[in-house]
Amino acid sequence: MSAKKGIVVGTRESQLARVQTDSVIATLRGRFPDKEFSALGITSKGDQVLDKPLAKIGGKGLFTKELEEALADGRVDLVVHSLKDLPSTLPEGMLIGAVCEREDRRDALVMASRHADKKTMKDLPHGAVVGTSSMRRVSQVHKERPDIQCRSVRGNLNTRLRKLDAESNDFDALMLAAAGMDRLGWQERVTYRFDPEEFLYAAGQGALAVEVREGDEEIISLVETLIHKDTLVMCAAERSFLQKLGGGCSVPIGVRTAIEDDGRQLVLEGAVFNEDGSECRCHKSTCSLGEEKSSASKVSSTQPTGLYVPVGSLSIVQAAASLGASVADVLLSQGAAAILDQVRAATQSEGQ
Repeated sequence: MSAKKGIVVGTRESQLARVQTDSVIATLRGRFPDKEFSALGITSKGDQVLDKPLAKIGGKGLFTKELEEALADGRVDLVVHSLKDLPSTLPEGMLIGAVCEREDRRDALVMASRHADKKTMKDLPHGAVVGTSSMRRVSQVHKERPDIQCRSVRGNLNTRLRKLDAESNDFDALMLAAAGMDRLGWQERVTYRFDPEEFLYAAGQGALAVEVREGDEEIISLVETLIHKDTLVMCAAERSFLQKLGGGCSVPIGVRTAIEDDGRQLVLEGAVFNEDGSECRCHKSTCSLGEEKSSASKVSSTQPTGLYVPVGSLSIVQAAASLGASVADVLLSQGAAAILDQVRAATQSEGQ
C-alpha cells in the first residue's frame, strides 16, 4: 500500500463505474471499519474516443490502461473494473485480487419508445437498426436476423439511452449488458434478456474485478474477502478460453458457463463468429471440479487467468482454466484462428 493516508480506489468516471466502485468500497468499509477508503476517477482511452467502434480504435486495455498506470505508479492502491473490460493477459506486476459475485450475465435489448408493443429481437421490423459497438453481439444478431442493421453507438449508458430516446433517433433498439442496467436501477427499461443458451455473452460479463499490484499483501488481504468462489471458477474458465484464442472485448468471441451437479461439475460453451455470423465454430465441454484442498496459493499474472486464488481453491481454479484452454484448442482445430484473423484484417482495413 502507498504511504499516503487511506486506501485510494481507482475508477472510470462514468456513472456506472462510480456506482460499481462505490459498492465495492461500501463492502470493504463494512468489513474493515478501521480503514479509510476514497475513490479517484480516471478517464480511459475508451472513454475519450467515442467516434469509432471499439474494434477500430485498436490496442488492448481500452478501458483499463490508464487505471493500471495509476496503480503501477502508486496513485491508487486498487482498481475496480468490469471484468469483461480487462484484457485476458494482464500487464506485468498486476493481479486480479478478487472477482466479486456475478450479477446478471445476460445481454439485454432496450426498445425505442415507438416499439413499446414489441419485446424480442424477432419482433423488430425488417431492416431495423440496432445500436451496439460489440462485434460479438453484431455477429450473433446477424446470425439470427441478417436483415437487421447494426450501428455503432458509443458512450456511457446514459449517453446511449439519450440517443435512443432522442426524437431524431434512427435506432429501433439498443443491445447492452443487463448487469449495467440493473446496477443503475434501470431494470424497467430492459425489454428482453437473452437466454445465454441462445445468445452467448462476453467472458467475465456481469462480474466486477478488483485489480491490485502483485505482491501487495496488505491490499490483497483486504480485497480477497470480496471473492465469490463460483464466480471465480466460472470466470477462470472463460478468461483462459479467451486468452488461448488471443481474444479481447473487440473480437466476436462468446461464452456460457454453468456449475452443475451440486458444484461438482463445470460446463463451458465457447464460440467464435465471423463478422456477419455466417460462420461459427462452437464447442461445449465439462470438467470435474473435485474437492478443495487446504493450501494457500496464488496464480501469478503470467498465468492465463491472472487471478489470485484463495486458500483451498487452487486445484478447482486450475481445473476450470484447463477446461477453458481445452475448449479453445478444439475451436482452433476447427479453424477458429483463420476466422479471427479475417475479422481483425477486415477491421484494420476499415479503420485505415
